[in-house]
Formats: sequence, structure tokens, C-alpha cells
Amino acid sequence: MPSNYPGFGYDADRERLSAAKVKALESLLIEKGIITGNTVDTVLNHFETKMGPFNGAKLVARAWVDPAFKALLLADCNAACQQMDFPAGMSGAEGEHMRVAENTPHVHNVIVCTLCSCYPWPTLGLPPYWYKDPTFRARVTREPRVVLSEFGVELDDSVEIRLWDTSAQIRWWVLPMRPAGSEGMSEAELAALLTPEAMMGVATVKV
Repeated sequence: MPSNYPGFGYDADRERLSAAKVKALESLLIEKGIITGNTVDTVLNHFETKMGPFNGAKLVARAWVDPAFKALLLADCNAACQQMDFPAGMSGAEGEHMRVAENTPHVHNVIVCTLCSCYPWPTLGLPPYWYKDPTFRARVTREPRVVLSEFGVELDDSVEIRLWDTSAQIRWWVLPMRPAGSEGMSEAELAALLTPEAMMGVATVKV
């Protein structure tokens, strides 16, 4: 957890201990013959190279420059994915039914899974550690404006904050507002501005 997210900090040993538990479980599963030594690396490579926030960034960039595509993305995210040059499986595990909430000057959207850690893996990648933390899930639901401020997002009181409970049935993510100063930029240049946090609603996009 970066230190600039003080509301969701944890002991430095937490990730080290979690990694040790995962390694022990992996070793046990290999010993039992349930997986092979390459299984975990194969899955991780899949979500590092084929399914991740680079897909969401391409979708957002296309929506910023193509109003018809933006309308499709907001109406049917999975159908919009089919129009892109994406790997097969975008509507597979963790992305069966994805929906997109659009930020506007008057509405700011934030995603959260109040039950566990449901997340649109094909478009945003693997969820960050803090997203799964019960503290974040509880506090962003109870005091979203304060939490956003801790992430560095200061919103005027006139801006409505909407929370979207992403679940096993619907995986929500956010279409951020296009930043001022990005006029004339190519789709690739626009996509490079996007971060997973912006598409989760806990950050804004800047040039």
C-alpha cells in the first residue's frame, strides 16, 4: 500500500507473510498433483500480457474520440470489447458481464465490492491489495468523499458521488472524464494517460 493512502495502510510484513502463505499453498498443490510448477506463472502471465488495465485504457481512449463507440461501451461493455482487437476470453472469467459508469462534471463514480473483491479483470487486471481490504470496503461506502480525498481526489460539494457495488453478477468500472489539454492527442497517447485507479474512480486523469 503506497504511503499516500493512509486510511488503508498495513504493516510492512503483511505482503511478505501473504506471499509466504501463497508459496506454501502452491507447493502443497504441486505436491498433490493438482497443479504443475508452471500453472501459477502461466495464469499470472495471462493477466500481465493479455487481460489487464491496458485493455480498459484502450476502451476509454476510443470512447473519448468516438461518440458512437462511447454509446456502445456504456450500453454494452462486452459488445464494445468485441469491436476491439483484444484476445479471446474478454467475456470469460471475471468479465462475463461488465458495465461502465461514466464520470461527468456533476457525477463521480467509484467501484467497490462490499462482499469480497469482485473486479473486472479483463479490463482492469488483478485487483490491488487495498481494494480487497475490509477497511477500504467499509469506509468508501460510509464516507466516500473523505476516502477520495485521501486518494488525492478533491471534489466540489456539488458533485454527486455514486458507488457501484461490483459483484459476481455485474463487474463495474469507470469511464473517467477526458482531461483538459488532451485535444489533438492520438488514441495511443490518450490510452497512456489512463491508470487502473482512474478506471476505479479513486483517481482522475491528467495530461
